[in-house]
Amino acid sequence: MTNNDVATDLSIIETPEDLAGPRPLPILPLSDLVLFPRVIMPLVLWEERAQTLVDQVLLQDKMVGILASREDKPTGFGPDNLYTVGTAAAILKMRKPEDGSVRLLLQGLYRFRVDSWMGQDPYLVAQVSPIAEDYEPDIETDALVSNVKGLFLKMLELSPYLPSELGSLVRELGDPRVLADIIAGSMNISKEEKQKLLETFAVKERLHQVLVLINRELEVLELGKKIQSQVKGEMEKAQKDFYLREHIKALQKELGETDDRLREIEDIQFKLEEAELPPHAKKEADRELDRLKRTPPTSPDHQVIRNYLEWMSELPWNEATEDNLDLAQARQILDEDHYDLEKVKKRILEYLAVRKLKPDMKGPILCFVGPPGTGKTSLGRSIARALGRKFVRLSLGGVRDEAEIRGHRRTYVGALPGRIIQSIRRAGSNNPVFILDEVDKIGADFRGDPSSALLEVLDPEQNNSFSDHYLDVGFDLSKVMFLTTANLLDPIPPPLRDRMEVLELPGYTEEEKLEISFTYLIPRQLEAHGLTKEQLEITPEAVRSLIASYTREAGLRNLEREIAGLCRGVAREVVEGVKTQVEIKPEDLTQYLGPPRFFRDAALDHPEPGVAVGLAWTPTGGDILFIEVLRMPGKGRFQLTGQLGEVMKESANAALSYIRARAPFLGIEEDFFDDTDLHIHVPAGAIPKDGPSAGLALLVALVSLLSGRPVKKGLAMTGEVTLRGYVLPVGGIKNKVLAAHRAGIQEVMLPAKNEVDLEEIPESVRQELTFTLVENMDEALKVAFP
Repeated sequence: MTNNDVATDLSIIETPEDLAGPRPLPILPLSDLVLFPRVIMPLVLWEERAQTLVDQVLLQDKMVGILASREDKPTGFGPDNLYTVGTAAAILKMRKPEDGSVRLLLQGLYRFRVDSWMGQDPYLVAQVSPIAEDYEPDIETDALVSNVKGLFLKMLELSPYLPSELGSLVRELGDPRVLADIIAGSMNISKEEKQKLLETFAVKERLHQVLVLINRELEVLELGKKIQSQVKGEMEKAQKDFYLREHIKALQKELGETDDRLREIEDIQFKLEEAELPPHAKKEADRELDRLKRTPPTSPDHQVIRNYLEWMSELPWNEATEDNLDLAQARQILDEDHYDLEKVKKRILEYLAVRKLKPDMKGPILCFVGPPGTGKTSLGRSIARALGRKFVRLSLGGVRDEAEIRGHRRTYVGALPGRIIQSIRRAGSNNPVFILDEVDKIGADFRGDPSSALLEVLDPEQNNSFSDHYLDVGFDLSKVMFLTTANLLDPIPPPLRDRMEVLELPGYTEEEKLEISFTYLIPRQLEAHGLTKEQLEITPEAVRSLIASYTREAGLRNLEREIAGLCRGVAREVVEGVKTQVEIKPEDLTQYLGPPRFFRDAALDHPEPGVAVGLAWTPTGGDILFIEVLRMPGKGRFQLTGQLGEVMKESANAALSYIRARAPFLGIEEDFFDDTDLHIHVPAGAIPKDGPSAGLALLVALVSLLSGRPVKKGLAMTGEVTLRGYVLPVGGIKNKVLAAHRAGIQEVMLPAKNEVDLEEIPESVRQELTFTLVENMDEALKVAFP
């Protein structure tokens, strides 16, 4: 024993029987501990006030009262914060180490109740009354003691924090008071539960509470043991597997087998983990990986399985780009790349707005329909740039095999996924802008129908689990923004067309072409040919002449081709040193591009009887159609030439029947057809023509010939006619009107019910043309022959 150690003789310890009445007792408050009678407890004190109390007590009878606090406070305990029932304790040992603390060994003696407080400075002193714990032994008490001992000894076997020596002490204890207090002091229960036991003076009730707490602790320990056994079993299995794998590696090394195969499998396994496959795909990949481990490298299946797992690991299952939802910026990007096209731009901005309000919305399926060269494909690239997404293009022109879309099954040699999955892998994200080009030119043969395979791809309700034959697991395409392009809607199967939102891109007017030329085409061709604006300048008049005399199209491809021809000619002159600066005017076009290719038809300037100008819709956007009728002596034969289709021939017959029925009212002889043959010809005979919309022009041309009156100068027309003389609405009005405007027509006659279609025609064209709406043939003839 050192100089700082103090021991206490247990012979002086008092019991409740020794203390007949109240007595003053120094109080040592504790924040998180409860001391029970007959329990020995170590204690470390840091507070100066508590150390002063210990020093004073050691000089007297070495007795101190232990009270637990109601709140967990390290310092500043007052009478109001302390419980009123505590334990009188004797200081068995005291030591003062060099760290400034005081270390005590206390033994609880008896319970007491605080009657009153006698002082608080320099430490708490209270007047306390000992609490007697008398009891009468009986059978119930003995049974409780037996149960408590049995369960506690069982708990002792499972508990990691109780010393095994405690079991010997509990077995020898016969006093139920001591047993309850010893067990309560050793259990890992809360301060409140211990205080409740301390304040339970009836021995039977205290044993009951201890029994409940032991049962609860026993359940927790048994559950923990079960969990530990499971974890230990799993760890042992993992260690066993690791040992066996290492052993196999060692054996393979001894046999001279290289580690390349193992390294390859580990590399594939790592890639699969990095890819974060969804559960259904991971299950299939793990199954194939197990097959790969069991398959020798010399087996043909080894390469097949390896290729499959590489495809699975390289697909962007959970990789997506973040959308640019700034509408102003998206609008600016769309305007930078394309002129006009307001309907398409409006639809894209609407999609962005909804995407901002509902981030998990499905991607739209849009179909751009229009003549060649109107910017359908380039519009898809511009949309991808505006959204901040990757861009993928897949041309479907001439595709006839369903496997091009869905892929081949792995049973075939050299099998691969379909072009949809291949494109998604190249994009590296699961939400690209995916453009399916020329969807109207898909074919079908004995290998299947690709358009039917596209039904699943382009259906928002199904493409969240698109099944490729090669992968054989569902891949989510719902985040992809699919765009399709087509020149014609008719060849697209109706079920496929029904899944798409159709947006028409009509041809451009001359003013729009002029604006596009100076904004996009000329700067692009100057850069492509290494020229500057100072070296080549093309006047607006030259561009107008270029549009009118060297191109006749709805789009811009030929116009850009001719501009490229001008740039090549000027580039040669600059390189040869002939010129350093060139300004191209209308009269200079012949020098660089040769003679004009298109001319204004004389029939437009000098109308003749028997000629009418019709309007036709074509895949290139629209064109004017001359209807020529010739009369000759004969026997009433009616001949039609110019590769006319059946519908157009029927329209001509209906027009002739109407004229024969109303000949007197039209100023025509009733028997004109008895000794006359009529021949209708539509020029450009190499081009097939069909449809009912030429009926109005056919009838006007016949009336013009038979009455000897020319049709009004600068008039073009379209519309279907009936035997009763009504003019019915037709389609393609916008393209037909634009074609009339390009040809220099001044007035267009349309069916009255087509008035709603005039809203789609650009304002500049509406101002330059006169539109006349007719409901029947009488009104039409009054317009044609004023």
